[in-house]
Amino acid sequence: MTRHSFPVRIYYEDTDFSGNVYHAAYLKFFERGRTEFLRDAGIHHSELAAEGIAFAVRSMEIAFDGAAHIDDLLDVTTEIAAVSGARLTLSQAILRDGVVLTRAGVIVVAIRTSGGAARMPAAIRALADKKGTA
Repeated sequence: MTRHSFPVRIYYEDTDFSGNVYHAAYLKFFERGRTEFLRDAGIHHSELAAEGIAFAVRSMEIAFDGAAHIDDLLDVTTEIAAVSGARLTLSQAILRDGVVLTRAGVIVVAIRTSGGAARMPAAIRALADKKGTA
């Protein structure tokens, strides 16, 4: 799995007074993209939680290159940039008709639900191994 794609439709609730997508809504779209990326790889948050593992966004850098509007059909892409110990670095983008509107670099860390860092789950390390980024 190199690049994952997830479609997102823009609804009225996603827009601001100007008719553009409100900047914070992009965070939701990126989160959905990350979740579906993992789900399609057979990794489910509920199963990780049962093992006492969760993910937390450590940092995110976002660039807004263009605006999305109501009724747009967007494509959220997610791909692994690097994996180490307890850290997963992802590159994400939101595109409309193949044109990048928003880009994000995201660092996600694995944590124990009881507190403290956890080793990145083997299934995620395996994804990175397939891509050659581990």
